[in-house]
Amino acid sequence: MRARDKVVCGVNGDLVGFSYRNDSGEWRGLDVDFCRAVAAATLANPEKVEFVIVGTEDRFDVLKSGKIDLLARNTTWNMARETDLGLEFPGVLYYDGQSITAKQDSGLVSAQQLGGLRICVLSNTTSEKNLRYYFSAIGMTADIAALPEQSDIMKEYEAGTCAAYSGDRSALFSERLRFKDPAAHAVLPEVISKEPLGPAVRSGDASWSKIVRWTLAGAINAEEVSLTQQTLKANAALGEDAERLVAGAGAAGKNLGLDEAWLKNVILGVGNYAEMFDRNLGGGSPLGMERGINALWKKGGILFAPPMW
Repeated sequence: MRARDKVVCGVNGDLVGFSYRNDSGEWRGLDVDFCRAVAAATLANPEKVEFVIVGTEDRFDVLKSGKIDLLARNTTWNMARETDLGLEFPGVLYYDGQSITAKQDSGLVSAQQLGGLRICVLSNTTSEKNLRYYFSAIGMTADIAALPEQSDIMKEYEAGTCAAYSGDRSALFSERLRFKDPAAHAVLPEVISKEPLGPAVRSGDASWSKIVRWTLAGAINAEEVSLTQQTLKANAALGEDAERLVAGAGAAGKNLGLDEAWLKNVILGVGNYAEMFDRNLGGGSPLGMERGINALWKKGGILFAPPMW
């Protein structure tokens, strides 16, 4: 990466909030910002990233082939993907869960009303497996249509061929923005799975995995100690906890070949976790999502990072 002077990052490319190009052609999203954070940590410049769009079906093969250095594509971390595919997930970027979207005028207000109806879902994904298991577990029969592309799902749903469609809850909120009248489509209340979404790397490169892991931990810890992009840009004095974090991260980062100021470079480049969330998913974004379980552990959520000093 240093030889080529860029990090090559595999992304979805078509999911508002996580990775997409805005009207000006600029890359935006939580996954995009995380790729930039890793570039800032590694190369001291958040712009030294090449984004490669990878599909649901080929994302893991592309990563294993070495065509990308990092997969940041709203991907669920599970045991099989680590043990069977030779991948490693350094951490959780976003805690998600699977839900179902239906049209408001359908009268559907619960997933348990979907018996006998056709529901679309992406094929060969954890979402497909979860959906089949959910209806089996509640003793209900549903006609599950597993389709290869999200565009196929949206066409079937809009045409009324599918009464509902399922996916990660965050993705459902994102995709709802594509409809002419987003408010005419409801995300049903049931959360039928746990989906820890995180970056993935190839197994066998411990140093690279640690850099990705601690970049994520650094962004989360920075929020906890109020180390912000604004504070660093203003060259303002840091609080005692923020100073302790920067010093600890700098000293330990040397063992990974990182610059002593690597964490400052990350926060200057993209901000801490709260700043990234708000800009891409929260109140500063079209999605307007609440932090929910992605709030810090001190604020009622489950977001937690190991200490760095």
